[in-house]
Amino acid sequence: MEEAEVVACCDIAAARREEVAAELGITAFADADQMLKAEKPDIVHIATPPDARVGVMTSVSDMGVPLCTVEKPIATGVRDWRELVALEARSKTRFAVCHQFRWHEHLVKCREALASGKLGAVLFLDFSAGMNISGQGTHILNYGMSLNGESPTVQVFGSASGFSEKDSVHPAPDNTVGYLTFANGVRALWSNGGTAPRVAEPEVEWKHVRVAAYAEKGRVLWEEFGRWEIVSPKGVETGSYGDMDTWTANNVKAQAAFHMAMIGWLEQGATAGTNLKQSLHEWQTVLALYASALWRRPVEMDRFDPPEDLFEQLARGLAGGAAGERAPGP
Repeated sequence: MEEAEVVACCDIAAARREEVAAELGITAFADADQMLKAEKPDIVHIATPPDARVGVMTSVSDMGVPLCTVEKPIATGVRDWRELVALEARSKTRFAVCHQFRWHEHLVKCREALASGKLGAVLFLDFSAGMNISGQGTHILNYGMSLNGESPTVQVFGSASGFSEKDSVHPAPDNTVGYLTFANGVRALWSNGGTAPRVAEPEVEWKHVRVAAYAEKGRVLWEEFGRWEIVSPKGVETGSYGDMDTWTANNVKAQAAFHMAMIGWLEQGATAGTNLKQSLHEWQTVLALYASALWRRPVEMDRFDPPEDLFEQLARGLAGGAAGERAPGP
């Protein structure tokens, strides 16, 4: 990317930071604050585990960094989500979450086909992933919402099962299914985990990432490790992801396109659909699914104020404890 220059990296692991620094010919730091003070970067990318992001994002904001990109998911529970809602409200730093395949050329083609109007209005969305909702669920939610004009979620009716990954890097129930209603009236089925359908290699959970939209006059489909398809009154346009070398090349292109969009946001003010406010809404949708599974009823997003111990309540409920504890009234 000729428009940007990589100047520094930071990692608490000496071997990793020195390896990257040597490869790219940049300065390595062991402390993030020292790096920010010394380099005064225009853009910072945070690739820590999810539970460590609030502190780093706060430092980036306090140091006045103009723009910061962050890996997904943006949060792990209620407390860090609330802290980031407060940060988003007060910070002058522009934050965005790296849902890079939003810029994948085939998903872009699908989105443009819907936006053109030639398929008519979107009626229903179907998105699913083989990993849990924390691992890949926010990716597919973001991609699915991009096919629906970014209309926000207004109601969530969900279920969950299993909690073997409660203490993992991406803590979440093993399986979740959500039935979503968006502000424009479109509905969606959102499935994550072992019960989600499979494409590509069924035994490789992370290779199932799928989003589809069904419209009045056609439909679109995009699978990260499968096929893509646009069905319209004029016929069918289709293809496949290729092979892993092709996937890697497209991933690099998508990452570059994501960061070019961030540079555009920084220089021209063109907000991308992966901004922090959007991502916090997506995580609130995750929390609403947890609450719906626990309380056994649909959750209205405009009245949803999740209890801080929601994750712990859900863990107890899935382990056979009392369901519906602390559930608010209708």
